[in-house]
Amino acid sequence: MEFSRKECPKPSGRVSIMAASLTGLLLLQAVSWASGARPCIPKSFGYSSVVCVCNATYCDSLEPLTFPALGTFSRYESTRSGRRMELSTGTIQANRTGTGLLLTLQPEQKFQKVKGFGGAMTDAAALNILALSPPAQNLLLKSYFSEEGIGYNIIRVPMASCDFSIRTYTYADTPDDFQLHNFSLPEEDTKLKIPLIHRALLKISGAGNGKVSLKGQPGDIYHQTWARYFVKFLDAYAEHKLQFWAVTAENEPSAGLLSGYPFQCLGFTPEHQRDFIARDLGPTLANSTHHNVRLLMLDDQRLLLPHWAKVVLTDPEAAKGLCGLQVLGAECAARLLGSRDAVQPQHHHEPAVPCGQLDRLEPHITKDTFYKQPMFYHLGHFSKFIPEGSQRVGLVASQKNDLDTVALMHPDGSAVVVVLNCSSKDVPLTIKDPAVGFLETISPGYSIHTYLWRRQ
Repeated sequence: MEFSRKECPKPSGRVSIMAASLTGLLLLQAVSWASGARPCIPKSFGYSSVVCVCNATYCDSLEPLTFPALGTFSRYESTRSGRRMELSTGTIQANRTGTGLLLTLQPEQKFQKVKGFGGAMTDAAALNILALSPPAQNLLLKSYFSEEGIGYNIIRVPMASCDFSIRTYTYADTPDDFQLHNFSLPEEDTKLKIPLIHRALLKISGAGNGKVSLKGQPGDIYHQTWARYFVKFLDAYAEHKLQFWAVTAENEPSAGLLSGYPFQCLGFTPEHQRDFIARDLGPTLANSTHHNVRLLMLDDQRLLLPHWAKVVLTDPEAAKGLCGLQVLGAECAARLLGSRDAVQPQHHHEPAVPCGQLDRLEPHITKDTFYKQPMFYHLGHFSKFIPEGSQRVGLVASQKNDLDTVALMHPDGSAVVVVLNCSSKDVPLTIKDPAVGFLETISPGYSIHTYLWRRQ
């Protein structure tokens, strides 16, 4: 599916704002922790896996990413049993020696390019990060955004309050202020989120939740005002020297179509969003000083595709202002390592590593401690090793299997393969790169691995 916009503007800056043992024939060698990397301090709360403990003076870290010498490969491993992105190296073979599953790299089969990976700077995230001491804050931010961490390069920022806020507010609470003369950022932005974002860098109907949508029809004063609200938001953040890479037309627009929805929302059908983009939001952004900011549609669950995209893109006026779509994916492999949470420091009255809970950060303030959950490392197997500009390529399996796999090429031509095993069985496998040879390895049960190697 193609969008009408021929080329989307390029953003500036690095960060954009929207255990089984190895035996047999495996030629892998464990790499000891070097001076720039620190091991995880594990802690168990009696669940399926462990967390890694960080505080003001210590937090596990990784070496800045480097590729191994030609003819060798690096392998990073995380497992339910407690390994956390542990590095080993191996030798690429001229001939295949294994007999199990064969994954063949097909670099000539090209798919989409990757912009990056990141998380949301919500009010809750900011409040909890700032509840830590400055040294602990720095270690947490480094864990996410630095070369010694998992290399996030995107920050998603909600406009005004959301379901991760402690109060309900907007940026324009004055009735009938259609020109938004009284638009202003509250302290949640100016004193919480904006300073932390800098450090990471070095509806309108009287109700805010339940079944609600914009008054009127696209093209009227209500929709025009809502479009200007976007521009005012971008203007206000620009005054704080923060530029955005993209905005989405609405977060989870289907939520506002549900009666009794408990959080703040604004409902759009695909037809409504199409017309709002075509008549209001698209032109308003294009005619503003933020015309280089990308506009993304949907920003909702994957099951709404492809219908939503087909409806919106039938209108040339809507399509020409769009640069892509945003998809939410909460149905991830949480069972792999034990939790969907990424970082969740602990309250004294709650267990850690609860499967399915979506809180991102809960500092144990009295102990100035935060816990890096298994999902933090799961995400890191992608974010650290797949830089902006990487392109997904073909990877063909020789037989039916239970692994989830993906292959990508770095902009410099190096290769990355991620292998996820959500089953309890160990899977011997060989990765074949026609340009260099065979990588003999194994995928232990309940594990995720990232493989990297040079091709020239």
